[in-house]
Amino acid sequence: MKDVKSKNATPGRLSAEIQSRIGHQLRAMYDDVVRQGVPDRFAELIRKLDASEPNPQLGTAGDKNDGRE
Repeated sequence: MKDVKSKNATPGRLSAEIQSRIGHQLRAMYDDVVRQGVPDRFAELIRKLDASEPNPQLGTAGDKNDGRE
């Protein structure tokens, strides 16, 4: 890897050019993952969780009992 230094870079910070390069490389690496989408089994699990009743042990936002006695 080349040692890229910029006149405008401050010690401990990455220049805008380096940040841009990192961004492009990350997008290229993870583009396939993004295109794959959510697997069917995870989508089904999310649907089931959304459809289920709230767990009474977890409480709800409207409960007056905040866990303290």
